[in-house]
Amino acid sequence: MYSHILISTDGSEVSHKGLLQGLELAKALGAKATVITVTEPFPVYAGGVGFDYALSDELLAEYAAGQKSSATAILDAAKQAAVQTGIEVETVHVPDAQVADAIIGQAQARGCGLIVMASHGRRGIKRLMLGSKTSEVLNNSRIPVLVVP
Repeated sequence: MYSHILISTDGSEVSHKGLLQGLELAKALGAKATVITVTEPFPVYAGGVGFDYALSDELLAEYAAGQKSSATAILDAAKQAAVQTGIEVETVHVPDAQVADAIIGQAQARGCGLIVMASHGRRGIKRLMLGSKTSEVLNNSRIPVLVVP
């Protein structure tokens, strides 16, 4: 059915549930599994007309190093979970990207038949105000998405 599954994680407790479910599904199906984590670009907010804020190269390098370190820790934990599940995984970090776009793009580029990700299960106004990367993937992906609550 699914020969290659892309599993998304951000290292949170909620996404860990999705990771474990994705790994178990890949094992049960004998599918290849790729685990992805995405780090977003440095957030820059303009203060208004004529506002000019120049970011130092040092600040940007420090931010990038922190994001890379965080992603490495997340993916190392995912590899450990895969070992405990009894399967091998490929891992990928996509830096400086919009999360939903990167997940969908990597799934397409790698020929994945399924995306597995968790959701915080926010409802109502909280969902509207906070947004949801899972909702973005669901709304924009042509590849099936399994959402783990």
